[in-house]
Amino acid sequence: MSASRKNPQKAKGAIALANSMTPDERKARAKRAAQARWGEKPLLAIRKGNFEESFGINVDCYVIDDAQRTAVISQTGMAMALGLSPRGNSFPSFINSQAMAESIGGELREKLDKTLLIQWGTGGGDQPPIIIHGHDASLLIDVCNAIADARRRGRLNKRYDKVVQQAAIINGASAKSGIKFLVYALTGYRPEVEEVIQAFKIYVQEGAREYEKEFPDQLYEHWYRLYQLTKPVRGRPWKAKFLTVDHVYHPLARSNGKILELTRALKAKGESKNAKLHTFLSDLGVKALRTHLGQLLGIAGISKSAQEYEQHVRTLFGDQPDLPGV
Repeated sequence: MSASRKNPQKAKGAIALANSMTPDERKARAKRAAQARWGEKPLLAIRKGNFEESFGINVDCYVIDDAQRTAVISQTGMAMALGLSPRGNSFPSFINSQAMAESIGGELREKLDKTLLIQWGTGGGDQPPIIIHGHDASLLIDVCNAIADARRRGRLNKRYDKVVQQAAIINGASAKSGIKFLVYALTGYRPEVEEVIQAFKIYVQEGAREYEKEFPDQLYEHWYRLYQLTKPVRGRPWKAKFLTVDHVYHPLARSNGKILELTRALKAKGESKNAKLHTFLSDLGVKALRTHLGQLLGIAGISKSAQEYEQHVRTLFGDQPDLPGV
């Protein structure tokens, strides 16, 4: 009997509470409930795919947001890939059975016992994120090898013929690296794209650098002259701030605004929200910044007008965003 049938008054109260909450509050509540239930923080999945269209089996797979971009197959998916029932604990029951005891071994069993808790989605509207138990996809190959070993030992009878056959097919089709990249393909994850993004992240570090003056006063003097700006007693005029963003940070390291987005994101979530953007650059990023500023200073110095200067900027760095009021 469900909890709501046992205590209808409590169920009504829970529904009323849920209805009184905002979508964000409901998401946060669902996340807290999941963490309390599972006792750990879920790993976020950045991609989801399924084997059904390509292989005819309804197996969910994911790529999670860790440094290794681990390919994961859901626990139910592991069962279905091997021809086991998708219901209940068929996969854990099989690998912990007496028939598999000798072939699984202690090391593999320890890995299989520690399932990965995956969160798919952040929740939309009234829908909470989905929490899934999964395994590193490469463990499926280890399990297939263990199944082959158990069959050789005579531990798997005819009842498991389908499982043995499925294991042989999977083993024949994939090595460990192969199944990882198969999951990448099925989820639409393109590591070459992600690696480009990671390369830009080299320029950014989480945590502000100690403040040091990076922008030469001469560059601002040239901007005042070229754009006929009145030099303030202190601070910078608003047009100079737009120039700093659009002519320095946007094209920095030919990132087309990626570094700017990353530094702004780090600044927004940090405590030093009034810090200069360049204080969030890594040592490598600062070297790129200094080179860039040197190039800007050179073309500003030889330019006689704002139009000529901007033409040099476009030639050197490509098209730039339109400056408001310029």
